[in-house]
Amino acid sequence: MARHPADIDAWLDETREERLADYLEFLRIPSISTLPAHAADCRRAAGFLADHLRQAGLEHVEVAETEGHPVVYADWLHAEGRPTVLVYGHYDVQPADPLDLWEKPPFDPRVEGGRVYARGAADDKSNVHAHLQAARGWLADGGTLPINLKYVFEGEEESGSEHLDHWLSANRERLAADLAVVSDTGFFDGNVPAITVGLRGIMYAQLNVSGPTVDLHSGGYGGTVRNPATVLCEIVAGLHDAEGRVNVPGFYDDVRPLSVRDREEFARLPFDEDAYRASTGVDALWGESGFTTLERRGGRPTLEVNGIWGGFQGEGAKTIIPAHAHAKVSCRLVRDQDPERIFALVRDRILQLAPAGVRVEVTYIHGGLPSLTPIDHPATQAAARSLREVFGGDPVYIREGGSVPVTASFESILGLPVVLLGFTPPDDRAHAPNESMRLDNYEQGTRTIVRYWQALAETPLE
Repeated sequence: MARHPADIDAWLDETREERLADYLEFLRIPSISTLPAHAADCRRAAGFLADHLRQAGLEHVEVAETEGHPVVYADWLHAEGRPTVLVYGHYDVQPADPLDLWEKPPFDPRVEGGRVYARGAADDKSNVHAHLQAARGWLADGGTLPINLKYVFEGEEESGSEHLDHWLSANRERLAADLAVVSDTGFFDGNVPAITVGLRGIMYAQLNVSGPTVDLHSGGYGGTVRNPATVLCEIVAGLHDAEGRVNVPGFYDDVRPLSVRDREEFARLPFDEDAYRASTGVDALWGESGFTTLERRGGRPTLEVNGIWGGFQGEGAKTIIPAHAHAKVSCRLVRDQDPERIFALVRDRILQLAPAGVRVEVTYIHGGLPSLTPIDHPATQAAARSLREVFGGDPVYIREGGSVPVTASFESILGLPVVLLGFTPPDDRAHAPNESMRLDNYEQGTRTIVRYWQALAETPLE
């Protein structure tokens, strides 16, 4: 039976209290993927989703085993001639520490002031539950979906999605689709509706500098041997120039330049630079010259030192030349940059900067590809129309500085364009104590998903 978004709006109104109670029940499951003690809870959350997908009318529901926490799969494939969309979210959550900073227990959700407070209330159980309810609305009372849908809900996003790529590769044929929709993002500052069109990738490495076989007395050996800590500082200082550019030959060779449209969209964002600076506690911002703060944050690559250590660090004095010094470095990457190639370039530059008298080793820790979906892609514009219809006003297009590696996996493994459509507010305190979700975002987000499926049914994606 054909249904229309207005019919589903009425159903959502009628079931508001029941759906809220169900959302809270989902939040009570402490599905913390990083802690082995909660492995059974992760499996319980997967079972919760599988049961709800079946009850909604989805088919081929499976709690698929991996070497870690299971992936939940379901589909509905009866819209002949219509697009097929792969929907992604994650049911696992971050640890709740420090517990003493929570106003109420993190897995005892409370509703207060139009918000739900609990670990996972925003990231990402709100988006996952909204997708469940949108599907229920379409399929209620014998209804049908306007497009074909395949759902993939994983349980290891907060612990690095270690086993997801293998599962995606092993199920490549089953996951064939026209588009992936990732709902693990949110709105812009001021709770402005937003579509994330870009995520940066990452390259993470460790730099080790070794000198003498043991720590040496700085009186007896100072001025006669290279100091690994000093060499480390000199190498790190040599990785940027005075204009804030990464001083690594070839680093920018594959960077896709920002288009005129890209820069217009960055300029359109309601961004308070003074407030952003004040929130950091610094008296001035800094970065690559020729770009605005938002362009540097979301559209340009970086190289940062994430940790540095070596030598004596206790109270008082100990006059030594340390035997070794270390640093963790990472690069945020933009479209067309490859983390393994960037690692090779950074490693070669570090070795070039290394003087005689020390041994320098650079090791690759991990990497993730960047993701970028054009603003003018038909699926992006269909999402914009759906947000506009529900929330009123045009959404903004944003590029996040961080990484969601699964987006690049959908592109590289499954060959799918990706639309990032999530509904969490910017003040949700995800990963922090007293995480929360605005209930109006949750309700209107559900209605947006309903309209998005209808919009995609009427939109040629090629």
